[in-house]
Amino acid sequence: MANFGRDALKFNYSWTTTEGDSKKVTGYPDNVLLNRSEGYEVLHFINKYMETRNLNSTLSNFHIIENSIKTVVSTNLRSHANIKTWLDNNLK
Repeated sequence: MANFGRDALKFNYSWTTTEGDSKKVTGYPDNVLLNRSEGYEVLHFINKYMETRNLNSTLSNFHIIENSIKTVVSTNLRSHANIKTWLDNNLK
């Protein structure tokens, strides 16, 4: 798995977890909503996405995906599945 840490992220995120949240996400559930403001969730999502799509683990690729999630992907796409599909269709 791509193993970028929080220092690789360019945007500001919340790093506090609330009840029911976990700093260690173990799965990659398609039906779960991605909180784009929560650093732990975004970081895990990007690393896992890069791994499952066999993308080169470069900081450039990481930033392209992060920027897309934060500024380009429509906010009405909220589930992991919908965001992955958007990335698959729009990042070449």
